[in-house]
Amino acid sequence: MAGILIIAHAPLASALRECAAHIYGGLPERIGAIDVLPDCDPTRVVAFALSEIERLREENGMLVMTDMFGATPANIASRLATQPGVRVLAGVNLPMLVRGLCYRTCNLDELVEKALAGATKGVHAIGPLVEAAGACESAEQAPCEAPGVPIVEACPAAASAAAAGAAEATGCAGSVANPNGVQH
Repeated sequence: MAGILIIAHAPLASALRECAAHIYGGLPERIGAIDVLPDCDPTRVVAFALSEIERLREENGMLVMTDMFGATPANIASRLATQPGVRVLAGVNLPMLVRGLCYRTCNLDELVEKALAGATKGVHAIGPLVEAAGACESAEQAPCEAPGVPIVEACPAAASAAAAGAAEATGCAGSVANPNGVQH
């Protein structure tokens, strides 16, 4: 049975693991979570993740799931992909995790296919049907543009790191932790 490690922005990794425990009526074996904090030191997180892989790995390998491709947690997880018997998937969601848990007795390549299928098949639009594209657009309607994300309060650590240029150089600026205070 393959081990599973979730590496994501805090508190998503722990939250997904807790969701799995809720669904299964208890925490499944060999599932770990690393919540990456805004001020993390990626080198320390990679070292911790390698120790977690050794702790969680089973005979058919290890599946690492991470949240957003290109973000710090995914960059950390990508460094693990060179390890023998380790596969890394980005875009983790609850359907991916549940599918991964259900099929972790399969060989690693089949497990990857099943988990990816769970991730994509688990995403649906829910609500009333939308009319055919363009049917409701008026000539005066402006094209849809992303408005951006308003920042209510800048993170002090990120602001000082940006000012020092450290954020550019490292992709993040401290430690791995579970917001509940439980060490993984």
